[in-house]
Amino acid sequence: MKITPEQARLQNKRLILQTIYQENGVSRAQIARITKLTRPTVSDVVANLIEEGLVEESGTTDSGVGRKGILLQVIDDSRYLIGLDLARGDFSGAIINLRGEIKYQIKLPLESMDGEKALQLVFNLLDTLIAKSEKSLLGIGIGAPGLVDITKGIIHHAVNLGWKDIPLRELLQEHYQLPVYMANDCQVAALAELSFGNCINDSSNLVLVNTGWGVGAGIILENQILYGDPFGAGEIGHIVVEEGGELCTCGNRGCLETVVSTRGIVQQAKGLAQENPDSILNESISASGDLTFESICQAVREGDPAALMLMADVGRYLGIAIANLVGVLGGSHVLLAGDTACFGEPFLEIVRREMKKHVLRLTADSTEIGFASLGKNVVLLGASALILPNELGL
Repeated sequence: MKITPEQARLQNKRLILQTIYQENGVSRAQIARITKLTRPTVSDVVANLIEEGLVEESGTTDSGVGRKGILLQVIDDSRYLIGLDLARGDFSGAIINLRGEIKYQIKLPLESMDGEKALQLVFNLLDTLIAKSEKSLLGIGIGAPGLVDITKGIIHHAVNLGWKDIPLRELLQEHYQLPVYMANDCQVAALAELSFGNCINDSSNLVLVNTGWGVGAGIILENQILYGDPFGAGEIGHIVVEEGGELCTCGNRGCLETVVSTRGIVQQAKGLAQENPDSILNESISASGDLTFESICQAVREGDPAALMLMADVGRYLGIAIANLVGVLGGSHVLLAGDTACFGEPFLEIVRREMKKHVLRLTADSTEIGFASLGKNVVLLGASALILPNELGL
């Protein structure tokens, strides 16, 4: 099918902007060589990008032959992105620039809200962020829990929020008149590491396992998110790992989420505290009247036996889940993101050891497991990264 002149111009513009973004200091002549476009085409597109305020001249380069080349770079703060993370105990959002730098961030407590009240909280979050933005907004990116249909913009099932078949994209686009892009929170977390992270050794294949309010995996194959057909890839949190275990919010018993999510870990820790009156866990309950995830992390750091036993159990369950993913996908780069990162390297070693027990040795040897590099903002950054290819071709 023959493309129109307008489509060709848009394609050239995106290719040149992508080259400037990736090289971060490149001359017009170099762009022509990299893209195989003619110099007049490159010059015309660059002039347009400068006029739009997306690109600026940033210095000169001396090749040693002829005139010095003028270097070009993308203006990182020329446009802003909004990223939302709706998959934690609090709803959070941020204004983010084109390089993944957070300019403003806010959290709104979800508390026990679900259904319509939780949906209204999304609007409250966006109202605040849009009012704070000092630059033109390219769009809204959302990392949402559960089964997300990215093509229709519908959250089909978010167990912990009580959402079923919510047409979130349509609701937000109609209200804010901005493009809206959305995917499962773990999928966008994986995209964040691919786009802005620094610990995957330039691999185009990646599995990110996110533990927090829920549990899931984001899978990147050949630089593309694996969504499933039409969705559901990486939804490992509701795979049963403990027959007859604790009741899960999905209605099944013994789901992975019941033993490795933040809520599941806290619940188990409370039981261990009662069984071990001398434990730091029990002391934390006595001092504050409750047990927080942060106090469990502190107990692990202090070497409390009950807390270490719990950490080992969580690591084993997670290692088995990762082994199943690796068994299907083959050798992979696996990153752990979310709250369990506070357990540190000892936890990572347990996960690695358990994974190796459950897959072929050659597959295990070609699999690297580490912590994600972007910390607790990984979903926010990934949500914003959904906007870049769609709006700018980056």
